[in-house]
Amino acid sequence: MSARDWIGTDETAKQYLSRVLTERPFVPLPPPLHRLPLRAGNIVEIVGPSPSAKTQILIQASINCILPKEWKGVHYGGLERPVMFIDLDCRFDVLSLSGSLKQRILKAKGKSMPCLKEADAIYDKELFAESMRRFLYIRCYDSIQFLATLKTMHHQLQMAKEAHGIGAYLMVIDRFSGVCIGAFHWMDRASAFMPQGSSNRKSLSLQSVSETVVQEIRKILLVHPMLVLSTKAVSLEDKHASNEVVRNVGKWPAQNSLDSTSVRSRANILPFREYMPSVWQSFVSHRMLVRPSGDSDENKNQLTYFTEWLLPTLKLSEKFIINNDGVFTIDQVHLNVE
Repeated sequence: MSARDWIGTDETAKQYLSRVLTERPFVPLPPPLHRLPLRAGNIVEIVGPSPSAKTQILIQASINCILPKEWKGVHYGGLERPVMFIDLDCRFDVLSLSGSLKQRILKAKGKSMPCLKEADAIYDKELFAESMRRFLYIRCYDSIQFLATLKTMHHQLQMAKEAHGIGAYLMVIDRFSGVCIGAFHWMDRASAFMPQGSSNRKSLSLQSVSETVVQEIRKILLVHPMLVLSTKAVSLEDKHASNEVVRNVGKWPAQNSLDSTSVRSRANILPFREYMPSVWQSFVSHRMLVRPSGDSDENKNQLTYFTEWLLPTLKLSEKFIINNDGVFTIDQVHLNVE
């Protein structure tokens, strides 16, 4: 082969970008996930105390994915793609998902939310059924079931692709660090004080489980490019956290605007103690902190939350409310990051 042939190209830059954006397009997501251009292959970790609307954010993101872009002349703005939702908390409420989906359908058709009996009579049942079929739900009761699910995920995703004619866009792991996995962290620590050979739990430590999870997800994404959303519960009351962040939770000004000094976080200092193994931390490409503001929206009497991107760091925090209609930003401020 000549040097000219070796350095020759088989596609132009325009063709390359068109191919990449087609194979791994940006995934449009509702607030508060809309600030960064997320695409298939990204691993997004949503962290926050319980409760802080983490699962509700996952529900709204899932609805955006399973709804079609348009249906019978009505614009819904969805992706019309399957969602693989893995529930590790075993407390996911499917009725909450279905209620939010019905509300989104009614809202797109320009109808206000009536009582539940009237809603069941007027929403598009065919659209609802088609959308719900794209929601692939798996519940795991322990880490062994979770690992088995990941090892058989390729087959399940392939079946979903054949059934819907298109692959999944979104993999959701609700409460990766929950009871099913996180409990092994303390077993692993306790095993260090036990006589050698007295416990078999070391093979199921948080470290080994996390390593296997990362390996399996990487294998899945090679064949089925998807955006991965994962939630993690953390405690913000920690002596290593920024004092300003902890002390001022729930003290929003009466003017209903953010005070930059009350939510200021310091560079390289997380407002929580990180307990996940380094293999998982390095695997995460994006991290978002969500927490309750301790306040409520005066007009609608709804709890409000605020969010801050920790990875990559954005000098912007948003205050939002969340309900069956979706997630709505009501205020934002530029952070003073030192």
